[in-house]
Amino acid sequence: MHKFLRLPIPDRHLLVEATLLLGAIRVAVYLLPFQTLYHLLTRVVRTTTAAQRVDHAAFDRVTWAVTLASRHLPGSTTCLTQALATQLLLRRRGHSACLRIGVARSGAGKLQAHAWVESEGKVVIGRLTDLSRYVPLPSLEREEP
Repeated sequence: MHKFLRLPIPDRHLLVEATLLLGAIRVAVYLLPFQTLYHLLTRVVRTTTAAQRVDHAAFDRVTWAVTLASRHLPGSTTCLTQALATQLLLRRRGHSACLRIGVARSGAGKLQAHAWVESEGKVVIGRLTDLSRYVPLPSLEREEP
């Protein structure tokens, strides 16, 4: 708690926001079909991104907050939970952020999946040393009417 209180106020707010969001997403992943959850999250973002100014320092701060919060919140260390939270937080700060889900076969032939977020041509969260072995599934993004 002492470390938390020594943080600058914007970092404290971001850390609290990331913690609450990770918790809500973690519960929603169990309660809702993924497509329903994803579209609910995109609706929330759609209403907040227009007025936000793009802040390039947000990439590192958002990744820091999601990573730190997930370490202290049981069950939120999954790549999908972290990727969804990161995508939402970045979009709320005016960044484009694309959720990617990829699949690969393990050495034993089992199907594995991984989620990550890309923004401005780079992986923001979910980077793996062997990320290139995952074949990305088609994007879930919908074109706006």
